[in-house]
Amino acid sequence: MKAIFETGGKQYYVSVGDAIYVEKIDAEVGSDITFDKVLFANGVAGNPYLEKVSVVCTVEKHGKGKKIKVFKYKPKKKYRKTQGHRQPYTKLVVKKIG
Repeated sequence: MKAIFETGGKQYYVSVGDAIYVEKIDAEVGSDITFDKVLFANGVAGNPYLEKVSVVCTVEKHGKGKKIKVFKYKPKKKYRKTQGHRQPYTKLVVKKIG
């Protein structure tokens, strides 16, 4: 069984047992999270969401992604600014769809 659900402004195409990285969610490691914004499940599409269908995931860990460099520059003005950024994430394992 496969499903498409929405969280953190993004959509994820998953099946049972998949591990995915999503935007950080405030939940304890080992707890279950239920997502109700399901767009597609088992060959049926919603308008925009399916009713009475949810995706249950287990929180496996929290962390930060790889560092990216943000460099701002204005020519001929001696303006240069360098920043680093690490995006926080939550790793989820899909337990059940239905």
